[in-house]
Amino acid sequence: MPGPAYRILTPRLVLRCWNPADAPLLREAVTESLEHLREWMPWARYEPESLDHVVERLRRMRAQFDSGEDFVYGIFDPSEARVLGGTGLHTRVGPDAREIGYWIHKDQMGQGLATEAAGALTRVALEVDGVERVEIHCDPQNTRSAAVPRKLGYTLDASLRRRARTPDGEPRDTMVWSIFRDELAASAAAGVQTEAYDVMGRRII
Repeated sequence: MPGPAYRILTPRLVLRCWNPADAPLLREAVTESLEHLREWMPWARYEPESLDHVVERLRRMRAQFDSGEDFVYGIFDPSEARVLGGTGLHTRVGPDAREIGYWIHKDQMGQGLATEAAGALTRVALEVDGVERVEIHCDPQNTRSAAVPRKLGYTLDASLRRRARTPDGEPRDTMVWSIFRDELAASAAAGVQTEAYDVMGRRII
């Protein structure tokens, strides 16, 4: 396989693996978005972290990316001067699958950026990583998040009752959306303009 994709370009975004030097930009974006993130993201309960802790977290993410354990991306503006959110192709749903997660800076919400990023990652997972299935999991109450897989042509497989926890530790339901490799061509995700590059900068999409 030609991947993983270290750098992905869409019409409005740069998605790339995190570097420790991104820590100040990431910390700023998370801090500015905390009120929104704490409603849905369990990890946001522990923010804001010190800059040193963010550096160490990004070092671990980069090490996992390089070793093929997990693939977490920053979402940047085209100049890469600002973090617009975060996303990832997570390996936690099995060896022949990826799970896409995402969050968007509070000032950038409602512009379709999560859909654009998730569409590009859907293509990368199925075309570059060659997995059979991509999933998106979300809280049914998070209507913005649930709109993303719906727009991209994913299928709602199930709403699982009380299988996850809210940021406050309370049981919550989880929607599981999926798309398979042979469904990509007919989906809206296939139409997301995407360029992807490997670690050497060679174009692979």
